[in-house]
Amino acid sequence: MKWLLLAIALGATLVAQGAERVVTVGGDVTQIVYALGAQAELVGRDSTSQRPALATKLPDVGYMRQLNAEGILALHPTLVLVSELAKPSQVLTQLERAGVKVVTVTGKNSLNAIPQKIATISAALQRSEEGEALTANLAKKQAALPKSLLPVRVLFVLSHSGMSSMAAGNDTAADGAIRAAGLINAMGNVPHYQTLSQEGIIAAAPQLVVVGKAGIKNLGSEGNIWQLPGMALTPAGKQHRLLVVDEMALLGFGIDTPDAIVKLRQAAEAVAQDE
Repeated sequence: MKWLLLAIALGATLVAQGAERVVTVGGDVTQIVYALGAQAELVGRDSTSQRPALATKLPDVGYMRQLNAEGILALHPTLVLVSELAKPSQVLTQLERAGVKVVTVTGKNSLNAIPQKIATISAALQRSEEGEALTANLAKKQAALPKSLLPVRVLFVLSHSGMSSMAAGNDTAADGAIRAAGLINAMGNVPHYQTLSQEGIIAAAPQLVVVGKAGIKNLGSEGNIWQLPGMALTPAGKQHRLLVVDEMALLGFGIDTPDAIVKLRQAAEAVAQDE
């Protein structure tokens, strides 16, 4: 408890001095802070915060789903902007007990969530004008997104170091992105992320496979995607139809997501033209 009492005392001192010190948890959250021009107030970020590149120079408080109160409090923050996807929740309670203001940002897998994120973060940073300008720019991008449905079956493969490759089912960020592009999630009939199985992948019959750049690195090469269970026997596998994406841009539902969804739609349109 000694560290907690010291943190409370220091936090009170910083507030009294009017010095704002911000820690962000969530790559989408951090990127919005930079887009608002508030990066000078940042003193730390979590390991998912890789963009812009300047953010990686900030102290890293760890993975957003494995937060540690001591690591965050060591940076003496007065404000923590945190995605609601962050865990464990008791860490956030400890921060508040230490006198740190904690603002939770929506983590919904929806395009409509992006302006909500901007509004929450800009209000917390007292940058309403910058928030309005960023929201207006976002609205223009969202207006350019496709409105019509395109019956192309898309499979998103999640492949991270130390884990088996998995397919994205419903109630995932990948499912939200695929549907936002007006496409069909080939694994949309199963919940969450599922380990790839030959039977399941063949039955899903994806026409386009999507994987993140980090996933390709983990697999070793783009060609190795077709060595995964059942993949070579799918329509996508037979034609080697693969789209490699910036995973954070597509799945983070941040300010880069509309552009990433346009690229996904364009790849699917090329598939539709070939068939």
